[in-house]
Amino acid sequence: PYPLQYLAGHKIGLLFWLLPLPQKKIIKTNLKLCFPDLSNKERKALLFKNCLAMGMAIVEVAMSWWSRDSQLKKLVHINGLDELAKALDNNKGVILLSPHFTTLELSGRLLSMSTAFHVMYRDQKNAAFDYIMTRARQRNYKKAIHRNDIKGLLTSLKQNMPVWYAPDQHFGGANNLSVPFFGLPAPTNPATSRISKVSGAVIIPFFQERLSGMRGYRLVLLPALEEFPSEDIEADTIFINQVLEDMIRKVPGQYLWAHRRFKGQPGDSYSPYR
Repeated sequence: PYPLQYLAGHKIGLLFWLLPLPQKKIIKTNLKLCFPDLSNKERKALLFKNCLAMGMAIVEVAMSWWSRDSQLKKLVHINGLDELAKALDNNKGVILLSPHFTTLELSGRLLSMSTAFHVMYRDQKNAAFDYIMTRARQRNYKKAIHRNDIKGLLTSLKQNMPVWYAPDQHFGGANNLSVPFFGLPAPTNPATSRISKVSGAVIIPFFQERLSGMRGYRLVLLPALEEFPSEDIEADTIFINQVLEDMIRKVPGQYLWAHRRFKGQPGDSYSPYR
């Protein structure tokens, strides 16, 4: 039952809060970099919320893989499916643009019960975890596309299929652009602009929120980005980062801050996480 899942997630989150885990140092650093105007007390409160969110994320991953649709349907509140339908009228596919929220895995499963879409994925370091996750995603979604399979992504868009895409994490590839993210230079993947330009796909921001008080989850498909892409790929990449940042600021305690987003360019010895 969800109340027990919710309680288990919060208990795991409390363990994260109490234990001296290396991820907490990364979270603290990111919060200090991204929210310099907050007091130490306010950042500590945000850190606590984020630890609880990470605990819930562990339970939510299991929910997304093994819970029945009948259990999950009671928990989801979706807005903006009409925005997606309108964008699909373009017949060139849709990119569902989203940051890496801690609710990411479950949110995908919840959305899949209302509309078909393909997902991007990356290999996991743990082989057993990677196997289970891959099987679950193949079961829950129409198709799972490896993040390096750009041809596969373009094929899905050509079939007028929505594809969930999250380009907010550190990108050390040769074509990265160092553009602002929360006001700081961050190596960023500029592919969103290129993919949209090549395919003609519409970009729809996809926002997710874990509601308080065991009320479930709110998913929002926002209106499509207008006048995108432009002829300036750097300006487009800055704009995409701003769209992602705006979503994160709505629920900062639920974002995946345990990621070294600002570790610098490849070969650069600078790192704020030391």
